[in-house]
Amino acid sequence: MPENPSSNGADPAATSVALDGEFAEFWRERHLCTLTTLRRDGSPHVTPVGCVLDPETSTAWVITSRGSQKARNILAAGSEARVAVCQVDGRRWATIEGTAEVLEDAASVREAETRYAERYRTPRVNPERVAVRITVNRTLGNVPGRSG
Repeated sequence: MPENPSSNGADPAATSVALDGEFAEFWRERHLCTLTTLRRDGSPHVTPVGCVLDPETSTAWVITSRGSQKARNILAAGSEARVAVCQVDGRRWATIEGTAEVLEDAASVREAETRYAERYRTPRVNPERVAVRITVNRTLGNVPGRSG
């Protein structure tokens, strides 16, 4: 797949990406996404998720259960947990790549739930819920509007 011409092409260690325009708008529309994490053996684990992009902080949020494979993969990788989230709508598609962390504190979980409810719907009650926060450092796709 081609890299978005407006993708920053930055070093994967970058910690900030400016996101705006049609790209940000596409991430506000209600679309199911896929989250790709890496298993210990390096093979990809791809699952459907709801994901909310925060262009102001160059982060994205996902909610999941503490014992899910995606959470376990991220925790096992530690600070090197590389992930990708992709969404598709007909011919339009966009992927964000970055590093992920699993947050278990009540404030972070609440933050992720609130963001999820704004884009999708109020999530069901889940006492095992954790938040996955992704620091976006690269974008790909054919939806224009990413600056920087």
